[in-house]
Amino acid sequence: MQIATTRDVLRNALDVLRQQGAGRIALVPTMGALHEGHLTLVRRARTAADHVVASIFVNPKQFGANEDLDAYPRQLAADAAMLEGEGCALLWAPQVEEIYPAGFATNVSVAGVSEGLCGAARPGHFDGVATVVLKLFNQVQPDMAFFGEKDFQQLAVIRTMARDLDLTRPHVGAIIGVPTMREVDGVAMSSRNRYLSPAQRGSAAALPAAMQAAIAAIENGSDVVLSLERLEAALIAAGFDSIDYAVLADAVSLAPLKALGDTPARLLVAARIGGTRLIDNMPAEPRSA
Repeated sequence: MQIATTRDVLRNALDVLRQQGAGRIALVPTMGALHEGHLTLVRRARTAADHVVASIFVNPKQFGANEDLDAYPRQLAADAAMLEGEGCALLWAPQVEEIYPAGFATNVSVAGVSEGLCGAARPGHFDGVATVVLKLFNQVQPDMAFFGEKDFQQLAVIRTMARDLDLTRPHVGAIIGVPTMREVDGVAMSSRNRYLSPAQRGSAAALPAAMQAAIAAIENGSDVVLSLERLEAALIAAGFDSIDYAVLADAVSLAPLKALGDTPARLLVAARIGGTRLIDNMPAEPRSA
């Protein structure tokens, strides 16, 4: 696996890859601190493309004031070894100045799906996501890109941006969401789980359990508001400190729903335990299903 840290090296490496075989390239963007969820994205990408390019870039533009940019785990050597072991062809691991050179003055903002949920709690976060992902798409020009569904609002932002800005081949042919990978107790795999103490990690299992209970109740006809209130109460009782949101939303627009309709819905939750903010989401089946 080749590692590129400058745009010139990246461009040359991509030219070589495209000359090999059919040359279909899949991109798996990450911020590093890789776990099984990231590796699942790489494996899925390998089944769909001739070559997989992964990126590791801790993007300062998606961290707000008082967030954990400096504390975010960085382990490039270990991450590179994992990617190479999964058959990744190329790792794009730029420094900040390669992505945001002096004088950088452009911001990408996606209205609608970026508002509310994590967008309300983290102002500017999704502008940073959209800006860096668009830059990665332009730099790599993949045929497809793979993202985890754990960051469901992020996935919706990227899909909307790709649609609105006509990011079709030869840029990005498809934005592919991959289901959330979970630990044995149901907790969604996340780089942030390492911030949890053993006691907090035990309490974290209440999040997927409470979400599953709420979805079952809603699908069986229970009132949405009451079901979400019970979800929040269960989390507080389990040791969570606060809930940023617990929302049943349309799976495409992310508009809040008061009841299940005939189109796919999603339950999205963000809750805080200690100094860690955990997010998760699960599908809720439409009434006609």
